[in-house]
This record gives sequence, C-alpha cells and structure tokens, in this order.
Amino acid sequence: MASMALKKNYRCTPALQQFYTGGPFAVASDGSFIVCACDDAIKIVESSNASIRSVIEGDSQAVTALALSPDDRLLFSASHSRQIRVWELSSLKCIRSWKGHEGPVMHMVCDASGGVLATAGADRKVLVWDVDGGYCTHYFKGHKGVVTSIMFHPDVTRLLLFSGSDDSTVRVWDLMSKKCVATLERHFSAVTSLAVSEDGGTLLSAGRDKVVNLWDLHDYSCKMTVPAYEVLEGICVFHSKSPFASTLDSYKQQKGRKKKSKSAAIYFITVGERGIVRIWNSEGAVCLFEQQSSDVTISSDSDDSRRGFTAATILPSDQGLLCVTVDQQFLFYSTLTYSDEMLKLMLSKRLVGYNEEIVDMKFLGEDEQFLAVATNLEQQGLNGTFRVLFLEKRAVARKEYFLREVHVDLCVQVYDLASMSCSYVLSGHTGIVLCLDTCISSSGRTFVVTGSKDNSVRLWESESRCCIGVGTGHTGAVGAVAFSKKSRNFFVSGSSDHTLKVWSLDGLSQDTEQPISLKAKAVVAAHDKDINSLAIAPNDSLVCSGSQDRTACVWRLPDLVSVVVLKGHKRGVWSVEFSPVDQCVMTASGDKTIKIWAISDGSCLKTFEGHTSSVLRASFLTRGTQFVSCGADGLVKLWTIKTNECIATYDQHQDKVWALTVGKKTEILATGGSDAVVNLWHDSTVSDKEEAFRKEEEGVLKGQELENALSDADYTKAIQIAFELRRPRKLFELFSELSRKREAADQIEKALHALGKEEFRLLLEYVREWNTKPKLCHVAQFVLFRVFSILPPTEINEIRGIGELLEGLIPYSQRHFSRIDRLIRGTYLLDYTLTGMSVIEPETDAREIKDAREIKDEPETRLEAKDSGDQPSPENVDDDDVKEKTPLKKRKSHKAKDGRAQKKAKETAYMKISAVSLQV
Repeated sequence: MASMALKKNYRCTPALQQFYTGGPFAVASDGSFIVCACDDAIKIVESSNASIRSVIEGDSQAVTALALSPDDRLLFSASHSRQIRVWELSSLKCIRSWKGHEGPVMHMVCDASGGVLATAGADRKVLVWDVDGGYCTHYFKGHKGVVTSIMFHPDVTRLLLFSGSDDSTVRVWDLMSKKCVATLERHFSAVTSLAVSEDGGTLLSAGRDKVVNLWDLHDYSCKMTVPAYEVLEGICVFHSKSPFASTLDSYKQQKGRKKKSKSAAIYFITVGERGIVRIWNSEGAVCLFEQQSSDVTISSDSDDSRRGFTAATILPSDQGLLCVTVDQQFLFYSTLTYSDEMLKLMLSKRLVGYNEEIVDMKFLGEDEQFLAVATNLEQQGLNGTFRVLFLEKRAVARKEYFLREVHVDLCVQVYDLASMSCSYVLSGHTGIVLCLDTCISSSGRTFVVTGSKDNSVRLWESESRCCIGVGTGHTGAVGAVAFSKKSRNFFVSGSSDHTLKVWSLDGLSQDTEQPISLKAKAVVAAHDKDINSLAIAPNDSLVCSGSQDRTACVWRLPDLVSVVVLKGHKRGVWSVEFSPVDQCVMTASGDKTIKIWAISDGSCLKTFEGHTSSVLRASFLTRGTQFVSCGADGLVKLWTIKTNECIATYDQHQDKVWALTVGKKTEILATGGSDAVVNLWHDSTVSDKEEAFRKEEEGVLKGQELENALSDADYTKAIQIAFELRRPRKLFELFSELSRKREAADQIEKALHALGKEEFRLLLEYVREWNTKPKLCHVAQFVLFRVFSILPPTEINEIRGIGELLEGLIPYSQRHFSRIDRLIRGTYLLDYTLTGMSVIEPETDAREIKDAREIKDEPETRLEAKDSGDQPSPENVDDDDVKEKTPLKKRKSHKAKDGRAQKKAKETAYMKISAVSLQV
C-alpha cells in the first residue's frame, strides 16, 4: 500500500462566531446584511451564512440603538454613554458624533430621505436631528415614561412622527408646526411597536397589554382594538402585493371568506411571548394564521415557559419575515404555503447570534455536512425576560437594581455547514449537555447520543429530530459518551460517579413515538475520580477511559473486564483515543503532555511536549501517522508521530479549546471553546504546494523579464517587476544606479508615477530600512525626496500606516543631516588651517580680485602721468614694463591682500555655516 502524504498545513475558516448579544439590530435595504449589537461593539453580519463582514469597536458602553440610512451608506448608533455616532460603512469611520439626550437613547430611526434622524430616549424626550449638520431641529417632550419606539410616516409628504412610550400612550408629532397634534390613549401598558398601513391612513400600535390598536390618522380616533391574548413585542404590516398577501387571498377564496369592504384590508403580523407568528386581517379582527408549534427553543420537555420573540420585521424585496428571539436567534421565514387546506410558514434559516462555551461537538450525516454542537449557554426564561426588558428600560434612567430569572440552554444545536444555519435543535435534557457522539447505524439511521448534568443519557434520531431513548442509572453527571465503531449497536457512558455503563440499542423500532428506556448491559466502577473521556477501539473489542485520577484504563467489551491501567500522567487525563492502525492508545492530560501507550504492556512509547497549558483534546490523523491536539492555551497543534515533531501551530482561539472533532471521510477539523467560536480547518497541503510551485514559476519568468528590462535600460519596467517580486535589494541597486545618472530625475518620476498606493507604502518601508544604514542612506534620501516631490500631501496621508513609517524615517534623517552638518563644519576648519599655512589660496571671486587691483594701481598711474606731463595711452604701454611692475605690486600688497583674503574667506565660511544650520 502506498504511504499517505503527511499533512503540513491547515487553513482556518471561522464558521460560528458571536455576533449578537441581544438588543438593537438593523437590516440592510436589500437584506444582504444585518447590523447587530454585540456588547459594546457593532458587528455587520452576512445574512446568508452568518459570517462577520466587519466589526466596529464601540466606546466600552453597551449599544442601545442602531439605525441605517435608506441607501445603507450611513450607520447611526448610540450607547449608554449617550453619544450618538454616525459611521460611514464603506470606511467604518465615525464621521460625526454628538450628545443630546440626558439619558440613554432607546430607539432611533432615519427618515426616507436619509437627511433626518429621530431619537427616543430614556429621558422621556424625542429629538430630531439634521444628519449633515449634527444639530437638533425638533425638540419634543410630553411623554411621562421612557420612549420605547419611534417611526416616521412612510409618506414623505406627510411630515409626521410617531412615538410610543411605557406610559401607555402614543403621540403624533407634526414636524412642520413642531407640536404634538394627538395623544392616543387606549393602551394599558407599555407600547412596544408601531406600524403604518400601506395606504398611510392607519397607525397600528402593539403593547404589552396584549392588544393591537388601529388608529385613523385623519381624525386620530381608534378604529379597532384587536385582542392578541399574549404580550406583544413586535408588529409589522405587509403590502397587498407581497407573497404573504397573495397566499392569504387564495386561502380566503378557497374558504369562501372573501367579503367586500369599503376600506382595503390590512394584513399585519404579531409576535410576542408565546414564540409563535400570527397573521391578522383588520376586517373583523380575524386571525388568519397561527403557527401550530413554536420554532423557538424550549428549555425542556417539562418546562411550560417558552422563550418568545423580541422583534419582527418584513424583509425587503419580498424575501420573507425576520423574527428575533430572546435567546439571540434570527429566524428567517421565507414563504407562506397553502397545502391540504392548511397554511404553513416555512422556516428557511436560523442564525444563532450568541453562544457561551462550546463544550463538545461532532460531525453528523453520511457526508458530514452537519455539525452537532453542545453549548453551555445561559438564557432568560420568558416571564423573567419580558419582566426584565420592562424593568431594564426603567432602571436605565433611575439606576435601579433588579433580579432576573435565568434558564440554562439544555439542547444540542445542529448546524448546516454550508450556511451555518441552525437546522434544528435537540432539546429534552433538564441539565447542561456535557458530551455527545454520533454514528450511522447499520440500517442507515443517523443517531446522536448525549450526556448531561441531569445524570442521564439520551438517544436521538436525526431524521425525526426527536428523542427515541433515555438511559438513567448514573448518580452523577455524565461527562463522556462513545458509540461503537463497527457493529454500532451499543454505546458506552462515563460519569462523575466513577462508573462506566454499556448501553444496548436493541429493541429500537422505526416509528417510536415515545422514547424508550435504554438498558445497561454492563457496569463497572472504573476510576477514583470523574471520568472525562471515552474511546472505543475500531473493532469494538476494547474501550478506554480517561479520568481525573491521572490514569487511563483499557477495558474489554462487552463485560468491561480490566485489561491494563496506563499510569504516568501527573494531572488528570482529558482525552483518550485508539490508534486506527496500531495497538496503542493516545492520551492528553492536564500536565501539558500527550502520551502514546502500548496496549499489550501499558508502557509509554512516546511523549509529546509543546503546549503551555492543559491539553484537552487529541485525535489521530492520516491513518495514525499524525495527530492534532488542542488545549487550554487556545492553541491547535499538528504533530507527526514518527519524528516527534510539531509541524504547525495555530492560534485562532482566544480562550480554552474544549472541543475537537475530525471528519472520518474528509478529515476536516472543527474546534470550539470558551470563546464561543467554532473554526473549521481544511487541509491545504496540496493547494499550498501548488501555490508555491506556481509562485516559483512566475518568479522565474518575472526574473527573466527583470534582466531583460535592465539590459534595455528600461528602469520603469524594471522597478515595477522588482516590486512584484518583492526584491528590495534589486530595487536599491536600481535606484542607486539611477541616482548617478544625469537624467535620473525624469526616469525616477516616470517609474514612481506607475506605482499604486500599496506599492508606495512598500517602497517607504524599504526606504525606512535603507535609511537606518549610513552606507545606504544617500540612496534612501534621494528616493524619499522624489516621492515627496511627486505625491501631494493628501495622497501621502491616505497611505496605510504612513504615521508609523514617518516615525521610523524622521529620527534617522535628522541624524544623517546632523552628521553632514558636522562634516561641513570640519571642512571649513581644515580650509582655514591650510590657508593660514599658505598651502592653498582662499577661494575668492576673480572679478573681486581684478577690481581690487584696478583700484590699487589707479593712484600710481596718475602720479606717473603727472610727473611726465602727458597722459599715457594703453597702446604705448610696454608689456615688459607691466611684467616688471606686477611683481613689485604683488610684493607690496601681498601681506595686506593676504589679511583681507583670509578675513573674507573666514566671513564667507561663517556665512555658509550659518546657512547650513538654518537648512538643518
């Protein structure tokens, strides 16, 4: 058999991350993304697969309100700091901010034009702002409680603003007169949501008093009150041409309910504490559709309190309905279908915005296209939740303290890896789910087994999504479960009661309506402390258990007879696994080591060290020749067993990595931990090798092009190729050669004009390195001068990281100029010394010397002319006489001229030195 190629690298893809912790959110105008509040940060999430597009860091205060402009160009946010910020989504920069409310902003909305923003605050005020100017245009007060909802009239010609408060009133504000034109008082509790009908003539308000009121916007009278019999958190109206309305009209026609009415019917949707979606018709206040069962997760089978919805919105472009749950989930309903004389709302997608620790997970399905995840997530119960929401808004302004009821997530979430949508939820445990395992039975049924803190194990069928078996008998939390690998007709569980149990799957029927009671075939007291991990051998003959008592034990199946005890770890054993090809077991421990043991005699064959904290999971790869490990240090490591070498280390988690699973067919890795992040790892060994080969081939071709460009003296092309090849030494040689040429300026400018911003940034990085060395600094200063001569300051400022680059350039440039200044001063001293020694003559202007000679010779000439009585002419002057007189004149004036020349040279030197100092 040919040996398998070893894996050398994995590429990480974040699959599941926290992006919503509850509170405000905003949907894009095309529905492509959702802006969510995540603690003090704002995360922009793709609605297709829940991947985080970008993150906007906040001001360390929880975000209280979000809104998008109609063109999705601007994002408005507010936090408990009372600061209102305007963000440009293209650059994620805050372009404007201001404060206006005396308390936190609870809700905000932008009008259809995008130029006006309305904010509602806990200070009982409603303010309207000019977005461009950042100043307040309208100041409305009158509410006696926290303003919880606000909206503009959808018709831009009707300048009306509506606000709902927890004082049970709805107020209508006229933006023209800047007055309250109506106070609508028919609610008896907080108003939670507002909507306007398609024709703009009716206002709908929903509240926690379990009713919906319809208001006539002509005379502001209450047209109708629709009892909903549940606390309402959201209301939205869909237009008459939407798919929802079309389906309802067809349904009404078949049912014979079509009646003529003077006014057009208003279809609206309500959501609330029951966690169900209901569709109403304003004609007769009839509920046309009500979900038979809630899609919201329930805590347990015996828990009657359900988690409800907190908001609902109609998605643009007829994409359906989006509902947000208390447990931070986004439910996407695509269409309303009509079949078998029944209406059904189709749940197309479920995005989970928040998870706590990822405790365990396993791949699921024949093609491993699903991932079952057990999380340690605390959720708020329904009664406590809505009570808390109500009290929170009061406590914001009054700074009151309150208690809230907390429930724990007792379910397993199953995700579709293609869209990372939570396909379904397996709920039924009354305690936290600590462990799980999956398998496909011989009959083709996909099973999931879970162990929980409620001391029980449950068997689930993936297709029916229901529990088909319950195993009780443990007296402690079940911390480990494992399916058989070959026969797949039993599983083993380990508990904190120190015992192992073997459970049989015999007796399972295809159409089990109620879960049966599973029977334990064998029980053994295995360890002295909690059992953390279990593994079953590939041939189902052995099972290995790892415990906090620092040992791992191998047992013979099915009667659980002890085979060997593996001793050697100094801390508890967190993970055990059988090799797929050899008679050995791998264990991972809290002593930061991983050991491989021989089953025959229990001897330790190999020990792997490298983690800086407890190793929590380890699994074999590549037919047992490699393995991957993860630990409390947040690291994932890839090891080769033969060489005892860690060939790759990945740091993609921010906290402990509790869960690790490997796909049996694809060998895709999935890791999850305390940071609530699930990462998928794909083997990139082959692709990396192909990419390296392609880059090497391109490098050879580019290198030949570079040599051709140099031979043709095409420096512009040569510089561009050197940038593409990332060869700073070749670039330095090119610039150095250009700096020695007379026409260097034109060629340098031509070469630099062809560079982009990223290449300029790279060039400045190279220049910064060259500038640190005295032998290379002259070329660096030459290039730097040309760059700053070509680029305007605005473009220089746009270069990424320009501040850091300049901080590295300035100190060395000052040092170089200081050194040059010292050298120049030294040359002046040398010139002065040599001049004083008459070794050299001072550098003076020839014209000045000629003028000085003429001035000195003029009196003597005049005196000779006076004595002779005639004026000598230039023609009569003999050359020999001049030659004879000149040495005499030089000897006479030599000393005086030397003094004047030295003085002039000294003054000139001082003038040059001062000029240089001014330049520096």
